Amino acid sequence: HSVVIAPLLRIEPLAGGVIGPGPWAAVLVTSANVAQAIAGHTRKADILSLPIFAVGERSAQAMRALGCASVISSGGNAGDLARIVAAHLNAPARLVYLAGEQRSGDLGGDLRAKGFAVETVAIYRAVAADILPPEAAAALAGGIDGVLHFSRRSAEAYVEAARAAGLLESALQPTHFCLSAQVAAPLQNAGSRIVRVARAPAEAALLDLLGIDSG
Repeated sequence: HSVVIAPLLRIEPLAGGVIGPGPWAAVLVTSANVAQAIAGHTRKADILSLPIFAVGERSAQAMRALGCASVISSGGNAGDLARIVAAHLNAPARLVYLAGEQRSGDLGGDLRAKGFAVETVAIYRAVAADILPPEAAAALAGGIDGVLHFSRRSAEAYVEAARAAGLLESALQPTHFCLSAQVAAPLQNAGSRIVRVARAPAEAALLDLLGIDSG
């Protein structure tokens, strides 16, 4: 395959992302962007000293690369993560959930329902691009076969940026390979007719749609 990479979200650490004193039994992470956000945080050492429960392998790898030795990865969605936390820890353990300013689902609420004490801290935000990167605009204008989408926010940004560039029709024509049904929704709502959804919300399952060995 020939690949064009088109960043559509810019990650910005939030200066107001204040992490309380704890003590915490563990840290919850649902995005690899958390690693970038805490890389320069004053509480970085404290966070990395705690067990990390990550929503998927990409998030887990990002935290390991930052220096955390104890990382447990779930199957790729918040529901799985809540079940794994409940299997490893006893309520009412105190947990800190490092999250984005905008997020789907209610991981904190799910774990509170299981008796855990959860503090959610918005530590980063994702800012959508106003326009398509030049390489992506050129590729769409010339015709491409498929587009991979890893998050609902980036799928929404793709649609809006293509619309702003006057390329929405071309942007919707390729086959769209999506990490989950939630990711696929903005594309379907915009009128895309060929949308394929991974069997599980994990990168390996997404690449399976293309017949790629992700190992």
